[in-house]
Amino acid sequence: MEVNWKGIYPALTTKFTSSDELDLDLFAKNLKAQLDAGIGGIILGGTLGESSVLSTEEKGKLVKFALEKVDGKIPVILNIAEGSTREALQQSEYAKHWGAQGLMALPPMRYKSDHRETVQWFKTIANATDLPIIIYNNPIDYKILITLEMFDELEECKNIQAIKESTRDVTNVTRLRNRFGNRYKILCGVDTLAMEELCLGADGWVAGLVCAFPKETVAIYRLVKAGRIEEATKIYRWFMPLLEMDIHPKLLQYIKLAEEQEGIGSEAVRAPRLILEGEERETILKIINDGMATRPELPDYLSIEI
Repeated sequence: MEVNWKGIYPALTTKFTSSDELDLDLFAKNLKAQLDAGIGGIILGGTLGESSVLSTEEKGKLVKFALEKVDGKIPVILNIAEGSTREALQQSEYAKHWGAQGLMALPPMRYKSDHRETVQWFKTIANATDLPIIIYNNPIDYKILITLEMFDELEECKNIQAIKESTRDVTNVTRLRNRFGNRYKILCGVDTLAMEELCLGADGWVAGLVCAFPKETVAIYRLVKAGRIEEATKIYRWFMPLLEMDIHPKLLQYIKLAEEQEGIGSEAVRAPRLILEGEERETILKIINDGMATRPELPDYLSIEI
């Protein structure tokens, strides 16, 4: 399947049972809600997917299960976040074997690589696979800025097709467009900057709160791309208190709690993370419940021509 890197790509959470096993039934329920809402693709095994605590066997199960459920409607992308080049190549090989249709690649984990090392890292991964790749540029959380000069050198890798733009600097969208034109697709990776970056020309949005609120997320995207900015702004302003949960260190716990409140997930996380409790949980619950109680009426956004 061709990956066009447009629209909404949820960074899906991984669902667990009370006995800490994969909850594929609950995963399927959430995935159906995403498909019904009109997403463009899914990303598995990212930060929200708790990649660091998933076994290789579990990643394989998720990919194969997701492929079965989406039934060719949208692409399934697997995240590669490893500490060694050898392991990154192994995970890329597994992804291809399992049937994943693309990769999201992060810089090396646990080591702050310099310019030369970072470029070589991505080139090595890209040259070892024919899968299309989106590079995740998030210097805030992962301490490595992938610069314009690095992307200059990566242009030769034709399967590096897109950038998940998470620098938290909206002007970087314009810099990328000025420098590279349409060579790279650009997808916003920060929920609280999504509408701004879409207005500046981003092709899509790798979203977090979409896991709990898929219709509202897709509606914003489609309205913006249709030029219906006032309608999109109304939804976006309502959404902002919820979207701000995406930029907190406990974004996973917050978003999973929102999924549970929406009836399409559970707050179960894998240790060392713990579910929320006490005053913190009550504070986040209030944000979620206030949002649910005041959600705006959506237009028939799936019928919008974009």
